[in-house]
Amino acid sequence: MDNGEKQELISVIVPVYNIRDCLQRCVESIRNQTYSNLEILLVDDGSNDGTEKLADELAETDERIRVFHKPNGGSSSARNLGIREARGRYIGFVDSDDYIEPQMYGKLMESIRRDKVRMAQISRDEIDERGNRLPDVCTPPEKAYVCPPETFLRELLLHRGDCSYCTKLTDRTLLEQYCFPEGVLNEDFHLLVEMLAEIDGIAVLPEQYYHVFYRTGSNTRKKSRNEFSRVFVDIVNNADMVEQIVEKNYPALREEAVRFGLYQRLDYMLHIPVGKMVSGDRFYVSVKKYLRRHVADTVTNRYLDRKNKIYLLLLTMAPKTVRRVHGWKMRCKASAE
Repeated sequence: MDNGEKQELISVIVPVYNIRDCLQRCVESIRNQTYSNLEILLVDDGSNDGTEKLADELAETDERIRVFHKPNGGSSSARNLGIREARGRYIGFVDSDDYIEPQMYGKLMESIRRDKVRMAQISRDEIDERGNRLPDVCTPPEKAYVCPPETFLRELLLHRGDCSYCTKLTDRTLLEQYCFPEGVLNEDFHLLVEMLAEIDGIAVLPEQYYHVFYRTGSNTRKKSRNEFSRVFVDIVNNADMVEQIVEKNYPALREEAVRFGLYQRLDYMLHIPVGKMVSGDRFYVSVKKYLRRHVADTVTNRYLDRKNKIYLLLLTMAPKTVRRVHGWKMRCKASAE
């Protein structure tokens, strides 16, 4: 695929944690890339189910694989370690339960060369545990194009863009300026929004070469009524961060940013257990205050649909009552299915 040009080394970083059943499929999909000049960094984040041994065994089968073992610290800390150890000019990421098509990195590199960009993005689909394809989370474009930073940010704010670094190939100089925030979730969004100011444009490709393996029990799904993933707090914090960035650098996106802040808080309010909706919870109280300050924005925002507006207004007026009714409706729906 290189037409006689030198193939720049690509470093593919795979954070690994207790994923023995999926790791081999993931690694094989990277090993089988048509773009051959790559290395695979398996960063074992304190696995204790045999995954750590499998990672070492896989490294014995291919000299391009390097394994690093570290105490458990989360996906971001594993990625950051991988970045520090990477030797490649370009860096990609694959989650250890996902897998990719053989052409993916070759296609991304072709785009980086052709479009003279520092970041290129492939499209993705989602596959469930039975092998069924799920509805697209991000609709692929009809054809490849270079998306300006402000337009890309707008798509993210309208929940139509893809913030995942797993679908992207990134110039390592960008990742030397920034790092993934550790100890939080929704970290890809946080980093990408910060990084956009350094990018002239992102090449976006239509091919769905990245396959997200969707399994139940992820950290965004509650296992019981009283469990509450911190992702719902982190998405609100990220909304506040991006609102400040928009105010400073992209004032034309003010309405979209407010819509994003309202939508993220709606998600938070629909997931926080009713028992945690108390005056002693400072974060919960701050969310309520934000909703009350933005009642006019809720009513007039062009990017919120009617259902979102109704829920937001009701949650602003009577949050606990609305949550109890919403929970009852969800339980009825689940039992009917």
